[in-house]
Amino acid sequence: MRRLVILASATAALAAPALADGLVDNVNGYTLDQKGAVQRFTGLLIDRQGKVSRLYAAKDKRPTAALDYKLDAGGKTLLPGLIDAHGHVMDLGLQALSLDLSDTASLAEAQDKLRRWAADHPNLRWITGGGWNQERWNLGRMPTAADLDAAVSDRPVWLMRVDGHAGLANSEALRRAGVTAKSVTPPGGRMEMAGGKPSGLFVDAATELVGTVVPPPLPRELDQAFARAQDMLIARGVTAVADMGTTVTDWNVMRRAGDAGRLSVRIMSYAAGIDAMTAVAGTAPTPWLYDGRLKMGGVKLYADGALGSRGAWLKAPYADAPRERGLPLLADAKLRNLMSRAAMDGFQVAVHAIGDAANAQVLDAVAELNDTYKGDRRWRIEHAQIVDPADLPRFAKGGVIASMQPVHAPSDRLMAEARLGPARLQGAYAWGTMVRNHVPLAFGSDFPVERPDPFAGLAAAISRQDEAGQPAGGWLPAEKLDFFSALAAYTTGAAYAEFAEDRIGSLTPGHFADFVLIDRDPFGADPAAIRATRVIETWIGGKRNVLAKR
Repeated sequence: MRRLVILASATAALAAPALADGLVDNVNGYTLDQKGAVQRFTGLLIDRQGKVSRLYAAKDKRPTAALDYKLDAGGKTLLPGLIDAHGHVMDLGLQALSLDLSDTASLAEAQDKLRRWAADHPNLRWITGGGWNQERWNLGRMPTAADLDAAVSDRPVWLMRVDGHAGLANSEALRRAGVTAKSVTPPGGRMEMAGGKPSGLFVDAATELVGTVVPPPLPRELDQAFARAQDMLIARGVTAVADMGTTVTDWNVMRRAGDAGRLSVRIMSYAAGIDAMTAVAGTAPTPWLYDGRLKMGGVKLYADGALGSRGAWLKAPYADAPRERGLPLLADAKLRNLMSRAAMDGFQVAVHAIGDAANAQVLDAVAELNDTYKGDRRWRIEHAQIVDPADLPRFAKGGVIASMQPVHAPSDRLMAEARLGPARLQGAYAWGTMVRNHVPLAFGSDFPVERPDPFAGLAAAISRQDEAGQPAGGWLPAEKLDFFSALAAYTTGAAYAEFAEDRIGSLTPGHFADFVLIDRDPFGADPAAIRATRVIETWIGGKRNVLAKR
C-alpha cells in the first residue's frame, strides 16, 4: 500500500524565487515521489525554465512578488503529465490520415469502408491503412485478398493488422509486388497460402514482400502525420512517450518539427534496430534536444510476433492451432549479439516479447549479458504478455523492466483464451505479480494498436475489465492493481523506464512542469468514471494548452 502525504509548510520545497514564470493555484493536486508516496498540494510555482519551483499546501503563503502569470484552476484536479511508455508516434499520425479500420465490427463493414475510402480518394496510387482485427469481426479465419478484391480490385490495397504484425494485400497489390507461389518467405515470417497460391496474408517479416513496394509517404505528409499525432496525444493528457521503433525517416521528421519550434511532446526514441541506431546516434545516445523534447537513447529489437496473428512464440503449441508455436524472429546468438552491440555503446535495449518462449529467450540473454555489462542497464521487455510463471521472478533478478499495456488485457481476453486455453493463462498480463515481485513496471498503450488514452489504461489496470464492465469481477482478478500503483506505472515508473526520472514523471521541484488538469478526481472513482475522464488542459514545460502547429 502506498503512503499518502498531505504537503504542509514544514515539508514544502525550497523558498520560491523573487520572480517566477507563474503560479497555478487553487488545484486539487497529486504527484508521486520516487519512493512511491503521494503528495497532495493546492498550488504549483513554475520557474522561467519551465520547471517546478515549489508546491504549496492550502495554508502556505503564495509569492507576493510580481509573477508573469497566475492561473486560478477553480479546484480542478491536477496530475503529473502522463507518460506512454510504449507507442508508435508516426504510425499513430499516419493511421489517422489513412484508411482506419479499427472501428469496424465485421468484414462487411470493413469492405464498405474500404469501398467508400477508394471512392473518396480517386487519386491515390495505393490504398493503404490498417487497424483490421479478424477477432473483432468474429470472422473465424484470417481475411484474404479475395475479401479485399470484393471491395476494390482496380487499385493495389495494403492494410496492416491492428497489431502491426500482419499485412493484407488484394490481388492487384500481389501482382504489383510480384508475389507468387514461388516467392521465398524471409526468415521470421509466414506467407499464408490458399489453394496453392498466396492468400494475401503476410505475417511479421513476410510483410516485406509487399511492404517494400508500397510508395512511401511524401515529406509533407509525414509532417502532417506527426502534427496530428502530437494533437492526439496532448488531447489525452500524454506529455511524453517512448517511441518504439524510430526509423531514420521518423527521426528526421521529429528533427524538422524541433527545428521549426513545433515539437511539443517529449519523445524518448528507441531506434528501429541497430542500423537506425548507429545512423542517427552513432556511438552513443544523443543528448536531450530542443529543451528536453527529443532524445535517442535506446534500440528496439523483436524476439517474436503477436498473439492475434499467431506469431507470438510459445513454449507449447497454440490451443487453437496445434501445429503452430509462433515465430522466433532471432536466434539466441543473434539476439545476444544485437543486445551486446547496443549495450557496449551505452544504449538501452528494449525487446518485444509476447509469447512465453520469447520472454524466456530474452531473460536468458539478460542473465548472460549481466555478467559482462555492469551498472544500471535497465533492460526492457516490451509487452511481456504471456510469461511462464516459473520465469516471472527472473524479471526482478535480472533488473528487467516490464513495459506493459493494460488496455491489451480486456481487448485480448477472448482471443488469448482461445490461443492458449485456460490452463496456460496463469502468467498472462501479470501486472499484479510483477508489482508483488518488485519488478519495475511501465505502462503504455502501444498506440495506434490501442488508443493513446492513459485513463482507459488506468481503468483497465484496476478492474481487468473492458468498457462494458466485462467480465464481472475482472479477468484473472488477482492481477489487478491499486490506483496508486497504476498511476506510478504511467508517471514515475514510465520515466524510470526511459532513464528520465530526473526530469519528468513527478512534480517535485526541479522537474519539468508537465501536468494535466482534468474534470474529476480519479482517486477512489470507479473504472467507468476514470474512463470518462476529460482532459481540460495539458501543460508541457510550464506552457499552457500546447498544440502542434499544422
